[in-house]
Amino acid sequence: MNPRVGTSETPEEVLQRAYSRIRTDLADDLLMRIKDNSPAFFEKLVVDLMVAMGYGGSRADAGNSIGQAGDEGIDGIIKEDRLGLDVIYLQAKRWDGTVGRPDIQKFVGALHGKRARKGVFITTGKFSEEARRYVENIEPKVILIDGRTLAEYMIDYDLGTTTFATYPLKRVDSDYFTED
Repeated sequence: MNPRVGTSETPEEVLQRAYSRIRTDLADDLLMRIKDNSPAFFEKLVVDLMVAMGYGGSRADAGNSIGQAGDEGIDGIIKEDRLGLDVIYLQAKRWDGTVGRPDIQKFVGALHGKRARKGVFITTGKFSEEARRYVENIEPKVILIDGRTLAEYMIDYDLGTTTFATYPLKRVDSDYFTED
């Protein structure tokens, strides 16, 4: 038992548990706010996230959100790199429910129509297990990002979030106390 904390947890474990809870609450809040905004906002957010993750370079020349009636199942396009050697097609679904295999198949059909090799399907909901299995062995390559993962990426890449406090953890530098 750790006498400083009064439990069997170390201070580091207590901090880690608290940090995990704060992150979970923040992710829940982000998802709620995304769902409260328009589909057009969500499509822009998806492109902003891809840029924040390093795709395409700058927001101005990296990607576009093109979702609209008649978009043929493509909501955005982003350059894979700054040179634009390849593009990634995006599908954004602001849903509460589960995205199934038929929705993924429609997206894959849209990718085939563009002769695309890569796509990312992002939803605020979840993906069915059948949808996840389907994308494992198909061409083009399709990455599925569910609502929880989307929120985690937003936190990791500082999109829609801001750091308001940091707490550096320090320990004794044993090398300093070693006499030669």
